[in-house]
Parts: sequence; C-alpha cells; structure tokens
Amino acid sequence: MGTAPESSFELRIAFILQNKFTLAAFSGFIDALRLAADDAAKSRQIRVGWDVYSLTGGQVAASCGVAVATMPGLPDPKGYDYVAICGGNSYADDTPAPALMQLIKLAHTQGVGLLGICTGSFALARAGLVDERRYCIHWNVMEAFKSRFPRAQISLDRIFIDEGDVITCAGSTAAIDLALYIIVRHCGSERARQVMRHMMMTSMRPASVPQAHFFQLPPDGTDTRVRKALHFMEQQLDQPPNNLAIARYCSISLRQLERLFRANLNQTLGQAFRSMRLNYGRYLLLGGSLSVMEIAHITGFADTAHFSREFRKAFGETPSAFRALSRRPSAEIGSEERGAVREAAI
Repeated sequence: MGTAPESSFELRIAFILQNKFTLAAFSGFIDALRLAADDAAKSRQIRVGWDVYSLTGGQVAASCGVAVATMPGLPDPKGYDYVAICGGNSYADDTPAPALMQLIKLAHTQGVGLLGICTGSFALARAGLVDERRYCIHWNVMEAFKSRFPRAQISLDRIFIDEGDVITCAGSTAAIDLALYIIVRHCGSERARQVMRHMMMTSMRPASVPQAHFFQLPPDGTDTRVRKALHFMEQQLDQPPNNLAIARYCSISLRQLERLFRANLNQTLGQAFRSMRLNYGRYLLLGGSLSVMEIAHITGFADTAHFSREFRKAFGETPSAFRALSRRPSAEIGSEERGAVREAAI
C-alpha cells in the first residue's frame, strides 16, 4: 500500500473507486472538497486534500462510461481522516475482493472514518461492519442489500447516516450534502457556505431529508417474491406494468402472487400498487408544472376523474385542493395540514 504524505490539511480523504461507480456521487463529493480546499477557488489542495485510488490502478470506468485516472496501489489509511468507498452498478458482483476487505478492516482498526458512497456501502457490509449500525441505502438497491445482509438495519428515510465510525450515503446528489456535512465538521461552517455559494446551492440538506420512494417497507419475513414484486413496481412507476407483467417478473402465476400479497401484506396486488401510485402522484403534485391530467396519466390511472376519485378516497381531498394547500405560505397552514404536506414529500 502507498503512503500518504504528512500534511497540515484540515481534512484528507482517500477515495476508492469501484468498477462502474456512480459518477454524480463521486464528482459532487470531490467537487465540494475542491471548493473548500482553496480560498481563491483555484482547486489547490491547501486546506483539504484527497487522493483517488482503485483496486486495479490506472483508469476506472464509471457506470456512464466516463473513465477516471486513479493512483497505483492502495493507500495507507492512517494518512487520512476518511476512506471513501465509491460504488455504483457493480454492487451485485459478490466476488471477494481481498485487498479491499483488508483495506476497510485496517482503516477501521486504525480509527479512520469509513464512508460508503452510493453502493460502496455493500463493500463495508461485506467487510463485516454490520453489527448494530444503521445503513443508508438507496431505495433502488434496498432488496439487493437486504438479501445479502439480513442482519443490517436499513434506512430509506434519510439521505445519509452517521454511525460514528461508518457513514453511509444514498448516493447521487446526496453525496454533496454528505461532503458539506463533513466539511462543516473539519473546516467550519463558513468553509461550507463558500462551497455552497460556488455550487449555486441555497442550503445544505440535513441527513434527515427522506428519499423519494413511494412504498411502505415490507415487514421482516415477507416472502422474497413479494419483495421482488414491490421493487419492480417501484422501478416502473412512470410506466406502470399490468399485474400479469409483475407476476411474470417474479416467475410465478398471477394467482400465486395474489395469494402471497394477501398472506404477507393483507392487501391485493392491485391495492398495493394503487397505494404506491397515489403516493407518487401526491409527490408530483408538490412541485413542477405537470397538470393533474398529466400526473394521472403518468401514474397509470384511466383519466383525471379516476385519479381524483382514488386520490380523495386515500387522502381526503382532491389533487387540486392538495396542490393549492402545498403552495400556500407555511405561516398560513395549520399543523395538521403542514403534516400532510410534509408526509407527501417523502
């Protein structure tokens, strides 16, 4: 392993890029560090330092195909405040990576912080760092993570989670918020505000901001085929499949799948999917310029009247009334109404 140079940096991070890493998460995080590092915003590593490594050295391709150059070898963790594992589309590759496992365990033993960026959390869990820790997992890989690490506590109601020695992040733009959180800790609030000004951000999202997913997590012990169906339904919300397509995806008959939904969730398949689509519709009503008719179409309802009828049955008001409420100044909204709008943002 290479040796990091001694320095007077306020913050120093070693990035480990995995194959097919998520470019947005890595680039957003490291760009925040770049802007915090230099008073003149000239990208010089003065206050903050970083190095980028990989298991193979040389160029590593992101999931979008863009290649990033990495340093040879792997770092000595003790030269850094954090080792950040940046994952992406290769999370399903369960082939052991002894050098990475060794690095993670060494960093943990030395008291160096570990960051799981996007699906980099899979590597931390493979290294045995599960115990009583909560893991922040992107909703799209929740089932894959749960199937591999059933003892892990998973959270989808936050964009990152700090467990002291391990910090995990859902990925994508949430990595910028995590970077700002760490910059505040090591470099101060003013340094973080400098980053936000340059990145044209008005604020830093707290860890407690929920992820935008639209299904209730099934209870532990739920049949894996029901979990698989719910995951497929969540992924297809913009083009809702019919029930037969969902059953085919799960490799069972529709009758079998219906029985499983009733036994596990006390709901029919249709009821579960309708609830998910209505939650998505409520989320879409909060922002943007989509009309109620367009939202009805996107969420798979026959027409505006059908969507409005089901929406009112579920939430006690019409889509138009909910949208009007969400656009009123918060000072004019009562606590119960404010709670409904906050819940819809989840």
